[in-house]
Amino acid sequence: MLVDVHSHLFRCPDDLGEPFASESARAHGGHVDLTVRWDDYAATSPPGTTAIVVGGKARRSGLWVDDAAVAAYAGARPDRLIGYLSLDPTQPGWRDELEHGHRDLGLRGIKLMPMYAGFDPADPALDDLYAYAAAHRLPLLVHTGTTFVSKAPLKYALPVHLDEVAIRHPSLRMVLAHLGHPFEGECIAVVRKHRHVYADVSALHYRPFQLWHSLRLVQDYGVWDKLLFGSDYPFTTVNASVEGLRAVGAVPGIPGLAPLDRDEIERLIHRPSLGLLGLS
Repeated sequence: MLVDVHSHLFRCPDDLGEPFASESARAHGGHVDLTVRWDDYAATSPPGTTAIVVGGKARRSGLWVDDAAVAAYAGARPDRLIGYLSLDPTQPGWRDELEHGHRDLGLRGIKLMPMYAGFDPADPALDDLYAYAAAHRLPLLVHTGTTFVSKAPLKYALPVHLDEVAIRHPSLRMVLAHLGHPFEGECIAVVRKHRHVYADVSALHYRPFQLWHSLRLVQDYGVWDKLLFGSDYPFTTVNASVEGLRAVGAVPGIPGLAPLDRDEIERLIHRPSLGLLGLS
């Protein structure tokens, strides 16, 4: 079974405001239709793919997806989808949204977007959020790495901030999105240290040299087992992500250096991520 740990629900145009909507064409290759349709997702994924689906909340960047919509979308296909709630801790009422999303809506993890929302994820003021997540076994999916949104401060996207969180909350399961690109080395340093911290490889395949280089660092540091498969749908698809990983695995490599381990790439594609995140 293939597990996609990073897919989205966007109801366009309702969930996407400015500047997120107009600047999303910078993501890669021009305009992308961000409207999520289950039939499109299923048609571009291997049969039986299971996906974690998140919305997103970042008032500063113009993104706000109601958790109830995510719960309804995931609840319609409980054999295929696992829903996460989202939080923007810069906004009043986030603590109530945390409990409502978990207890009332039955959502099973938390998406945080520190750069998009404009907050430091290592701020000790957020320890209540992390302690709640750890106590209730709610894994975190945290955006790390760059963005196309002009108002989003890059300093809050650095993976190193999550090192401090993991030190204070060692039982908390976290996934650092996008391998922290272009700060992959920093991301690798963080996931290598902490038993329950992983990185996903979503939204990387369309920059093939960067992906090859990132996976070469992963191989050198011996942390293949800390990578989880993700797509970032609708920015790309599961099938395209799988094909892209296999394509860089087929590259002979630089003279004098071993190529990427293609067996490890296959293990990454088929990683039993739900068990690792306590969701199985």
